[in-house]
Amino acid sequence: MIVLFGLAGSGKGTQGKALSEFFGWRWLSVGQAIRDTGNYAETIDKGNLIPDEDVIKIMNKEIEKAEAEGFDVILDGYPRTKTQAEYLMENMADKIDGAIILDVPKEELYERLALRGRDDDQEKESINRRFEVFEQNICSILPLFEAKNIPVAHVNGVGEVGTVTGRLIATVQKFNPNATLQKDDVNGAEIENSYGE
Repeated sequence: MIVLFGLAGSGKGTQGKALSEFFGWRWLSVGQAIRDTGNYAETIDKGNLIPDEDVIKIMNKEIEKAEAEGFDVILDGYPRTKTQAEYLMENMADKIDGAIILDVPKEELYERLALRGRDDDQEKESINRRFEVFEQNICSILPLFEAKNIPVAHVNGVGEVGTVTGRLIATVQKFNPNATLQKDDVNGAEIENSYGE
């Protein structure tokens, strides 16, 4: 299991999907899983977080389903809070190969989010609120990973999509030398060419 962290617009979704193609794993986006429930649109639009117990239930269900189908998992944006991270550490720490933080400057993130076009990406105040919440939470989450000796790596998220994917693949293989690529050619993969999608 790999955990992907990053501010909104950093490319977690695009890169999580790409990694899932390369390794044959299941990509599980907490944001997508929450949106798929259809129950939290107003909360998301305001840039607020969903209650921890709800998120844990949603993601547990997704992880269990993936594992039952024989897939390793790439967690995109989960855990988001200290409470979620504590639950993950208590119940699944031994399954986690490592955590990756995608680093992208905020000015570039604003541009990417404007291109992406989702309703919750259009208000700068809402975006800044999401940035602040992430930054506060990551400071309380990472020590929990480190306490369990789970490696954490920062990866430069700036550049062509395929270039960033290559950096991530190399990082995953450092975490788990047994991770086998299903595809060999990063540039030939069917991955999105833009973070604006």
